[in-house]
Amino acid sequence: MKSKNKIILGVLFLMACKSSIYAQHGKNKPVVVDGKKIAYKTFNIENRKVGEPILVFESGLGGGTFDPILPFLPNHISGIQYERNGVGQSELDLEITSDSQIAERLHNLLRTLNVKPPYLLVGHSIGGPYIRLFAAKFPEEVCGLVFSDPTDFMLSSEENEEARIKSESATGYHEVFFQIQKMMSENKDFSQGAQNDATRALKSNASGYFQEYRHLPPLNKSIAVTVIISYNKHIEHPDEEMNKNLNLGINFKPWWKEYDNLRIQHFSDLIKDNDSSMIILLPKYSHGIYYQNPKLVAQLIIENYNSSIKGK
Repeated sequence: MKSKNKIILGVLFLMACKSSIYAQHGKNKPVVVDGKKIAYKTFNIENRKVGEPILVFESGLGGGTFDPILPFLPNHISGIQYERNGVGQSELDLEITSDSQIAERLHNLLRTLNVKPPYLLVGHSIGGPYIRLFAAKFPEEVCGLVFSDPTDFMLSSEENEEARIKSESATGYHEVFFQIQKMMSENKDFSQGAQNDATRALKSNASGYFQEYRHLPPLNKSIAVTVIISYNKHIEHPDEEMNKNLNLGINFKPWWKEYDNLRIQHFSDLIKDNDSSMIILLPKYSHGIYYQNPKLVAQLIIENYNSSIKGK
């Protein structure tokens, strides 16, 4: 079963490392939000001046930490990391089943802690869709978005099928996305928090692949957006092993090429009307970009932060 963990994590934009590696470091604090305990931690918040952006981090599926980035951020930039309900030290809330509720709970956490906007949201993997949804719900409170190798929540069923056919593969991205979440929710080798998070994600997508996102309003044009995408990834042995064992029939190189091209196009369209926005393409990088090159990711966050200040 341990090998399954590595397989699951290698093939999709979900998590980059095992949950043991992704465990939160440092001291978390508890706070009760909407009747449920949430664990969080802040940095440099005592240095924040009124009206300055604050970083708000949203992890990938199963939770995680952005600690590798923090040493490369200057002391005047403050931020908050938290664990979603059911992950890590945060209390499970079975009432939360949708991504909209994830965004609303995060907003309530910030209000409970009296952490005032503007917010510069940083989302990794499936955390990317979550911060996009937050920006749709609270557009006047968000000044910047940084997507770290985000899941392509804009991939339509028609595009999914066309990419599958073009790559001469038997299984498309949508199908693998659901299969991996299901496997992760049932696999006891993952932490209970990771299983809880995958179970909730499955419920959220029960009506279809990111259905909540189909009719979002355009991004507020004043929001600075940075999208960091790894592409042309190395095909690892565990990926090939999974492909064979589950009889997925994926031709990985053309498969990734088709879906990466769509992802790049979708995020390009997302930011086309936004000033001070950019897409950074990192060939042959891993999904865990901020582990592989935390200094680079920190610098891109700083640039977004400075753009957000200039745009005020």
